[in-house]
Amino acid sequence: MTGFARAEGATDTCTWGWEAKSVNGKGLDVRMRYPRGFDFLDTAARDRVAKRFKRGNVSLNLDVNWTVPQSVVAVNEDVLAQILQAAQKIQVAVPDARPPSVDGLLALRGVLEQSEDDSSDERARALETVLMEGLDQLLDQLTEGRDGEGERMGGVLHDQLAVIESLSESAGELAALQPDAIRKRLVDQISILVEDVGGIDQDRLAQEAAIVMTKADVREELDRLSAHIEAARELLAQDDPVGRRLDFLCQEFNREANTLCSKSFDTDLTRIGLELKAVIEQFREQVQNIE
Repeated sequence: MTGFARAEGATDTCTWGWEAKSVNGKGLDVRMRYPRGFDFLDTAARDRVAKRFKRGNVSLNLDVNWTVPQSVVAVNEDVLAQILQAAQKIQVAVPDARPPSVDGLLALRGVLEQSEDDSSDERARALETVLMEGLDQLLDQLTEGRDGEGERMGGVLHDQLAVIESLSESAGELAALQPDAIRKRLVDQISILVEDVGGIDQDRLAQEAAIVMTKADVREELDRLSAHIEAARELLAQDDPVGRRLDFLCQEFNREANTLCSKSFDTDLTRIGLELKAVIEQFREQVQNIE
């Protein structure tokens, strides 16, 4: 299922934006991109997607732009005092030495320290809550888009099932005539054999004819095709994810169409069998697009 959604908002410390893209996939594959330090969202976000969708390649992207600093810069008084004492000793030992500058002192390791303020943990929890609420809004939009596509695809699948049903009915009409066609062909071939070989055991001939007709009987395949069509329609009427079960039905559709073609003794029946295979393949390709 394909779809796109975006949700965005702002807090007193940042602006944020979620984006989601969904494309077709046999299973569910979730990929996430987020700023450094936001990996704590990964598990919860994946769980939310898995509860909504069963198929598709879903990509989530989170952007966060801070509007206020996230850390406080402070001078380490102890380290600075030690450095100044050392500088005085150097000044006594080397009178011509240049006195230390302010920017030089601040550049020394340990003089300046970055630290988070006391409310940082509370703000982080509040931001997490806001971002997950935004993710829920995003997934609501994505679900709506995928549902809309699903309704359109449902119409296409129903139309294709109607074509499969029509071709099956035409095949049934030709299959009813197939025994007569087989019988006529056998009579013609037997006439030639009688001329070339001579007498033929009529009982044996009748047995062989019955075997050929039994092998050429496609009514069982047509009955199964009819059952598969009904099963597919029932699945499409459900609200639950049915993509995988329809995948299995497509295999069964194709198996019956192949058997019908292999049993056919009539060019028209073979043509219908090939048309069935073509429509079933189109149906299978569309099934890959639904949940």
